[in-house]
Amino acid sequence: MEGLREALSGFLSDRLYQIVISGPRKKEGAFKIKIRPVMVKGEVCFQETLSKGAQVFHKNYTREEAAEAVLSYMEEFKQLTGESVEERLHVLVGKRGNMMIKRQKKKGEQAGGLPDMSHNRAKKYLLEEGRAVPFLVDLGVQTQEGKIIHARYDKFRQINRYLEFVEDILPTLYKEEKVHIIDFGCGKSYLTFALYYYLHELKGMDVHITGLDLKGDVIERCRRLGKKYGYEDLDFYQGDIKDFQQAGRVDMVVSLHACDTATDFALKKAVDWGAEVIFAVPCCQHEVNGQIENELLSPVLKYGILKERIAALVTDGIRANLLEEAGYEAQILEFIDMEHTPKNLLIRAVKKGKANNGKSGEKTGRMAEALQVRTTLQKLMEERGAMGK
Repeated sequence: MEGLREALSGFLSDRLYQIVISGPRKKEGAFKIKIRPVMVKGEVCFQETLSKGAQVFHKNYTREEAAEAVLSYMEEFKQLTGESVEERLHVLVGKRGNMMIKRQKKKGEQAGGLPDMSHNRAKKYLLEEGRAVPFLVDLGVQTQEGKIIHARYDKFRQINRYLEFVEDILPTLYKEEKVHIIDFGCGKSYLTFALYYYLHELKGMDVHITGLDLKGDVIERCRRLGKKYGYEDLDFYQGDIKDFQQAGRVDMVVSLHACDTATDFALKKAVDWGAEVIFAVPCCQHEVNGQIENELLSPVLKYGILKERIAALVTDGIRANLLEEAGYEAQILEFIDMEHTPKNLLIRAVKKGKANNGKSGEKTGRMAEALQVRTTLQKLMEERGAMGK
C-alpha cells in the first residue's frame, strides 16, 4: 500500500477531478465510490460519494482522512482510476493482493482546466455540455457552439451513460500495447465515435476500433466522418457478425442493438477471441419467445406482452450465466433506452479467469429444460466445448 499512499500524496489536491473506486470483492455493500475536491467554508475538502444498492451516501474528508479512506477501500475493491488536471492514475489489485500502479502524465491538449469544487454542482458529463465535439455536431446532437439540441438530449445522455460504463472497466483495458476493439452492429455509430473519442482523444489511449454493420450506406457515411476527423485507428466494414473473421488479439467486443440471435454470435466470437471485456445491449429476443412453455407459468405466459418480457429476461439471464461459465464476471445493468427499442439492459462481462463448468451451468441447463427452451448461444457454447476450446 505504500506505493499507493505515495501516489495519493500528490494526487489529492485542488487539482483533482475525481477518483473512482470500483470492482468490489464482495457482492454485498458498496459497489462504487467516487471522491472529488469540494470547497467547504473556504477550505478544500474531499467529498466521498458511496453507492450502495439504490442508495447514495455522502461524506466529507480532510486530505489525510481521504487518503486513509482510499487505502482502506482498496483492501476490498479491485480497481481505482483517478484523474487530475495533469495526470491519470490507474490501480489494479490482483487476487493475491498484489497491486499494479500506473501513473500517466497528460500531453499538452489533454490537460484540462481546474475542477469545479462547488459543493452541490450540476451533473458533470464525461462529454461536457458547451464543448463542441465534431462527431456530435455532424450527428445532429450538438450545435457548432456546443449546445445540446433539445430534441437530441436523450441521445446525449445515452452516450454519456455508455461512457460511464466504459469508465468503470478502464483498468482492465489499459495496456502498454494498442487496445483492439470490435463493435458489431455499429449502425450510425454514435457510440462507436464516442468510444474512440473518449479513449483516444480524452484518455490518450493507443486504441484501434473496428465497426461492423450490414448496411453499406451507413458504413460509407461512417468512413467519411472518421476520415474527416482524422481518426486513423477507427475503421468501418460492411458484413455479418457470423462471418466476420479477425486476425490477432481482440481486447473488447461491443454489440449494441444486434437483433435476436446476432447477439449470441457476437458473444460467442468474443469468448473465442478471449476478449477482456464484452458489452452487449440485446434487442428483439424472438427465439425464446417462440419456444418457452411451462405449465406452472401458463397463467402468465398466455398474455403475449408478459410472455415477450419473460422470454427476453430469460434469454439475457442465460447469456450472462453462459459468460460466467466461460470465465467472465457478468453484470446486467440498466441502460438508457436505445432510439428504436424499449430494451434497456446492458450485459457487461469482464474476463476473470479460466472457464468454470460448475453448478451454475447445471442450474442454467435445468431452468432452460424446464422452460423448454434451447438458445442459440447454448448450442454455440456446447459446440465450442465439444471442439475442446
